[in-house]
Amino acid sequence: MKKNKIYLSPPHLSGKEIKNIKDAFSSNWISSTGPYVKRFESDLAKYCKRASACVVQSGTSAIHLAIRLLGVSAGDTVICQSFTFIGSCNPVVYEKGNLIFIDSEKDTWNMCPKSLKKALEDCKKRSIMPKAIIVVHLYGMPAKMNEILKIASRFNVPVVEDAAEALGSKIDSVPCGSFGRLSILSFNGNKIITTSGGGALLSDNVQDIIEANFLSTQAKENRPFYEHKKLGYNYKLSNILSSIGVEQLKVLGKRVKKRRDNHIFYYNLLGKVNGVKFLNEPSGYFSNRWLTCILVDKRKCGISADKIVSKLEYEKIETRRLWKPMHMQPIFKEAKFFGNGISNVLFENGICLPSGSNLSPEERKRIKNELIKIFSII
Repeated sequence: MKKNKIYLSPPHLSGKEIKNIKDAFSSNWISSTGPYVKRFESDLAKYCKRASACVVQSGTSAIHLAIRLLGVSAGDTVICQSFTFIGSCNPVVYEKGNLIFIDSEKDTWNMCPKSLKKALEDCKKRSIMPKAIIVVHLYGMPAKMNEILKIASRFNVPVVEDAAEALGSKIDSVPCGSFGRLSILSFNGNKIITTSGGGALLSDNVQDIIEANFLSTQAKENRPFYEHKKLGYNYKLSNILSSIGVEQLKVLGKRVKKRRDNHIFYYNLLGKVNGVKFLNEPSGYFSNRWLTCILVDKRKCGISADKIVSKLEYEKIETRRLWKPMHMQPIFKEAKFFGNGISNVLFENGICLPSGSNLSPEERKRIKNELIKIFSII
């Protein structure tokens, strides 16, 4: 019998999005303006407890706008978490800035506050204070934002919060997407909610968002003809895709619950296996568990992360290695790095398991059977 592929994190539509799409079509609001754009921005700002939001075509374009708003230009320095997707730091390169990468800590796998402090002290000594710090909440687990924000404030450097993977996550009931000068979200097809492709920039400074909207619509001046004094972009999210986002945001709570249920499923199955470790929530933290991840100690398990990925791929079960840190990437080989190599270890030993909110009982059973074989669970 032919097996269907089990995907790592497929889109999960509620079915109600089609009503909004039809409404947008019938009203002829299909471009980068319209009532659903405004509504989606308003709903996101309210959910994340921000003053205002600007919806754009991707999380990366939202970070690019944040970098522009903070005045990053050629030769400027930006500090970024190393253990992340390349979209977190590419916009700095777009603006010809210089990157300094910061290692992870073991509790959340995100930016290490101690390494950040060392980097900022080094920057101060060399009189090249960074224009921004980009912090990422990986796999839905919030970073140590309270510590990071205190350090950033001490050195007077603004923080950009990359919450692309963490919509629905919280620290002491404060939602991710509400920390720092600017926050970004992603609605890519594999995220916890999706608009097929999309992102958002959020801020408590309304002027930030006014400028972001200006830059995201080609920076056209308010004149009776097309005049441009600044370089702008065609980044604005369309009314059609925003209409999907409006409906998706309504079911975010259900999607978070299902993803957290997936985490419990895997923990119950593998939590007692010698050599397998899960990322636990620190006190006061609430993760959306966008992706459930494990660390595999080859010496104890008798099998490597690579081998597990290959075995599951053969059974048409998609998994993925954890992010390869940016300081290990050939493209950033000249960049400075502060840390102890924790992110290197995470990359070498980590696996993301299928975590879709539409993972069926039958699919769970298939995954369970294969993991039992791999880890020789009795």
